[in-house]
Amino acid sequence: MKILISNDDGIAANGIRALSEALSEEHDVYIIAPDRERSAAGHSLTLHTPLRVEELEEPVYGAKRAWVTNGTPGDCVKIGISAILSEEEQPDLVISGINHGPNLGSDILYSGTVSCAMEGAMLGVPSIAVSLASMHYEPENFRFSAHFVCALLKKLKDFEFPSKCILNINVPPLDGEDIAGVAIAELGNKMFTDNYEKRVDPRGKVYYWMAGELITEPEDARTDLAAVRNNKISITPVTFEMTRVETMLDLDKILCRDKGYCSWF
Repeated sequence: MKILISNDDGIAANGIRALSEALSEEHDVYIIAPDRERSAAGHSLTLHTPLRVEELEEPVYGAKRAWVTNGTPGDCVKIGISAILSEEEQPDLVISGINHGPNLGSDILYSGTVSCAMEGAMLGVPSIAVSLASMHYEPENFRFSAHFVCALLKKLKDFEFPSKCILNINVPPLDGEDIAGVAIAELGNKMFTDNYEKRVDPRGKVYYWMAGELITEPEDARTDLAAVRNNKISITPVTFEMTRVETMLDLDKILCRDKGYCSWF
């Protein structure tokens, strides 16, 4: 299988290294990643400055070829599939990660990791986002997550990814024997409260620091947040199809059905 890997932590991140080294043992891996950390970039694209892409002379982490860009995670996948990879190198799968830190609940709206995978899905390629729910980023911390992804791909061999959909995966920061299983979960609400600390710098100027507190959910909740807290790997199908069809019908009844037409203004 040909796999395009990217991330939002940058080409030098231990997560992308562990993932590429593991997958390249059985697959043809290509890497296109930011040249620096671009966490919380969301689904931004580079429009008003030149987007530069440089191929590494020596492919890294077992990949067949690797490039770095000055762009966003979304740029990496978009330009990779549309302009950089040859016809023979077009990916069968896009994997974003392994992210340094969790991407759970509504926080995925800010995630460069998830948006990276979403860009693959938007271009019609099955895509997966993988995150390690930990703040420890040493190489050994990612080994089990990388192993799990390799095993998962074998399980998904006959799975047909729905159009406009990715799989968002979060792995607890535990050894394999301590993982309680896999949970197919819905997105939770949010991980942290929206609290900001007001501070004063040494020059007397006011600034703010995001300092939200962790939100707890019931242990029996069927969410990704609860799954990871219960030491399970969460897998959540996520779609960028944002249209709320039932609300369209409600609006149509209110705005267009009274007189049989929708030009009342």
